[in-house]
Formats: sequence, C-alpha cells, structure tokens
Amino acid sequence: MNIDAFRRHSTAIENAVLDEYREGRIGRRDLLRYASVLGMPLPLIGAAPARAAGKGGTVTVGMTVPSGQIDPLTVADTGGICMLSQTGEYLAVSGPDLRLQPVLAESWKPNEDGSVWTFKIRAGVKFHDGRVMTAADVVATIDRLADPANGSVALSAFAGVLSKGGSRQIDDRTVEFHLDAPNGSFPYLVSSDNYNAIILPADYAGGFEANFNGTGPFRLEKFTPKARASFVRNDDYWGDKAIPDRTLFIFYDSIQAQVLAMQGGQLDVLLHVPVQGSQALLADPNLDIVTLRSSAHEELHMRTDKPPFTDKRVRQAIALCLNRENLVKGLFRGMAARGNDSPFAPVFPATDPTVPQREEDFRQARELLAAAGLAGGFKATLTTERFQEIPDYAVVIQNAVRKIGIDLTLNVEDQSAYYGRATFGQSDWLDSDMGIEDYAHRGVPNTLLTATLGSNGAFNAAHFKNPEYDRLVATYIAALDPAAQRDAAGRIQRLLLDETPVIVAYFFDWLSITAKRITGVRPTATGQLFLDQARG
Repeated sequence: MNIDAFRRHSTAIENAVLDEYREGRIGRRDLLRYASVLGMPLPLIGAAPARAAGKGGTVTVGMTVPSGQIDPLTVADTGGICMLSQTGEYLAVSGPDLRLQPVLAESWKPNEDGSVWTFKIRAGVKFHDGRVMTAADVVATIDRLADPANGSVALSAFAGVLSKGGSRQIDDRTVEFHLDAPNGSFPYLVSSDNYNAIILPADYAGGFEANFNGTGPFRLEKFTPKARASFVRNDDYWGDKAIPDRTLFIFYDSIQAQVLAMQGGQLDVLLHVPVQGSQALLADPNLDIVTLRSSAHEELHMRTDKPPFTDKRVRQAIALCLNRENLVKGLFRGMAARGNDSPFAPVFPATDPTVPQREEDFRQARELLAAAGLAGGFKATLTTERFQEIPDYAVVIQNAVRKIGIDLTLNVEDQSAYYGRATFGQSDWLDSDMGIEDYAHRGVPNTLLTATLGSNGAFNAAHFKNPEYDRLVATYIAALDPAAQRDAAGRIQRLLLDETPVIVAYFFDWLSITAKRITGVRPTATGQLFLDQARG
C-alpha cells in the first residue's frame, strides 16, 4: 500500500470511530480510548493533565512481599510488577479509563489491516547508566519477551500475535511490529497492560535487582529482597522531574500487618488491599480510598472434557445457582461489578450490554440437571487457592450448588501448590475437574480470550475446544473499528453464555489506600504505582 492509500485508510478508520461517537453508540470516554489505541491526533484525544510544581519529602508505601526475583522477564505478581514500575517505563501506559497515554513512544499507527504497527520512539531518553535509549533497545526488549527460549511471562500475550523477529528497527526512532495476524488492540500488548514490557538496554542479560536500570523518574537507592526498597529522584530524567525526593517501599507478609502499619501512621500509601481483611481501613475517615474499575476477576472452570461437565447443561446449572448481586454486595461491599460468564467486563467499551444477564434460578438449574440425567445430583471436588476472597467464594459456591443436589468437596491449597508448574499435567489448576483461579486486570480482553479459552490456550483449564469460538475471537482481535469489535464481542459473549466452560460471577475494583494528606498517587489496576506526582 502506498503512503497516500495508507493515509486514506487511516482517515477512514478515524472517521468510523467519530461516526460511532456522533451517533451516540459510544461516549466521550470510549471515543478517547479508541482514539488512543489507533494513534489519532492528540488534539482530538486531549493532552495529559498539567503537573503542580514543588518537590520534597519521602513517600512511604506498604505492599506485599514480591514473590520472587525482580526479573522483567518472569515477574508475574503484584509486588514484582510494582517494583518494575519504579524505575522502568513502558511505550505507553493504560490509564484508569483504559486510554493509552504515550510514554516512551510518542505515537503509533496501524497499516491497512492492523498486521503492522509503526511506533515513533521518544528522543532524548536516557537509561540510568547514562546510555541514550533508541529504537534498538525497544526491538531487543520486545524480541526478548517474545522469544520462547527465555520463558517470558509475556508469552501469554504475544503467543500467536508477535513472534521473535517481528520487531524491526527502521531508524533510531522508528520501530515496526510485524504481527503474526492482524490485531486491532496491539498497542496494549506493548504498554503497561503487559507488565513485563518495561524497556531495557539492548544488551540486558539479567541481574535487574542489582541496579534496576530503567528510564524512569526515580533511580534505585537500595533494594533488600523480602524486606524493602528505596528510590531517589532521577535528576537526569527526560520529562518533568519527580516531586518527592525519595520513595520507600516496605514489604509485608500479610494484609493484617499492612493494616496495622497504615492505621499507626507508619505508611503514606498501601499499594493494594482486598475488601476482605481491610474493612477497618475502608471505614477510616482519616484515609482516602483510590478505587479503579477493573477487569480483574476469579474464574471458575469446569473440565469440558470430563464427565459430568462434558454436558453443557450441567455447567449451566451450576452457573444458575449463583446470586451475583449478593456476591458483589457481600464479598466486595459493592466495589465490584456483576459478571456474565465471559472475560468481557463492563469496563471494556466493546462489551455488548444487550447480552442477557444470567441470574440465579434454582428451578431452571434443577431442570437442566434432570435433563442431563443427573436429577439426583452428583459429587465433585472444587480445588482452588488460598488467596484474597477465593476461599469464601468457594464456600458460597458449595452451599449454593447443594440446593440442586451437588455435593461439592473443597480442596483449598497454597498458591504454589495450586498453580504448580503452570503446565498441563503438572498443575492442580490446569488439571482439576473444577477450580477457581485469579486473573489480573487487563485493558483489553485479548489475552484472556486466547490463553484461557482458546483451543490451544496455555491456561485453558476448562479444556474448552470450540472452533466457532476460536474463529470469533480471531475476528474480534483483528477488528480495528469499534462497531466490528462490538459485533464480534457480542457473539462471543452469547456463545460462552450458552457453552459455560467457565463462570465469571464478578469483576472487582482495584483498591489502594492513601493518607488524607497525600495527593497525586497514581496506581493502576494492573499493579503499577506511579509516585512522581505525589505530594503531601
């Protein structure tokens, strides 16, 4: 396609988005979000808010202990993600409204079908060791994450989307990503949404904990594994300098210890708190709650390849036993949204709100079991993890399905035992007949759709294989305009509501806590914490 044809095509896509907005099918928030993904001009999508002047002080944060080594390739826990974001930066950041904000990339554009994305890289950026960042560093970073030989956690996002060698340097400030298949939401996969994707020097060979060498507004002062970390202002930062002189992170083994430290005035910020165990903080008038709508959820899977769950009527019956409104009120004090048994959360603009909401219906559930030849019920084991509200949720499920004759035994394990090696045949999570697993927030549902439910998905604990589903997901992922995305999303939602390989009963909000005197703290629902604008 020549440059004039490319420009005409880009204009057509932008006009389609604007038409959706003018005709009332999407609101201003969704307009901004779609515009940011497609790289539409910044005057249209709005500039970043201005920053207040002033510097000084130390901001002290309490958080859970990172579960392992802080390695950008393998970090997958909230504590580790937060640590990466203290000195590392992304090409873009997915904001609370799911709008992508440019950071190390100034702009991006797709080709005519979304199979090639061109990113313009910011000039004048330096790593903390003094080297200038170029497109070569971006290519090496993304190639490293996309290489199966490295065992990167980011492979769950890149599998089938971007292969090693697909990232190409055009010049010092331009990168082209040549995708395995068209993808209308690709910028999210190289943003903070893919939390491993901080940009590192091209020659990075490990040992991140030794220096935390990134490009961000803070640089490492000291890191003590399992105990604490501190960072100081980077006065050679490419953008506005950080307001705090220093940040201090204290690691805690339990939420109870964090609650006590926050109540005792030892902390300014808590990175993240669950509702269960944090009620005292949520009711404290001296504290502020930062609440972010999210797509984070727990997923109840049922093995579609093993009886009795081979019959979708059995799976539907179990789903009909849950009162989702009561779960939102009881487990989350209203700080959650009802789920409808698919990864399409209400926060996603593409989610089709016309799909009927599944409600509690014991009469229909009993009829479905009887039709499946199980009028007398059956026995099964639900295996899950000891994490946040999940054990309580498992008890709710156990009590609910008892009303239709299902005798459910609970097997609640430590997280390490439940997830095991996270591969089929070596994981209670992936091998159990029924299980509940936690899924973190994403700005787009793509990875959840492919990895957890795709026929070849690495995390397909339900062992769900449906060619029509795979086809619809490919259509959704390739779509560039909002109308096409919404149409495919609605079809996927209806298919999953019928098949019910998994139950998604709720999507819970991300909660951070700050002292009243502290302002400018910016968490993300993915686990990053940005403190450069904090003051108090």
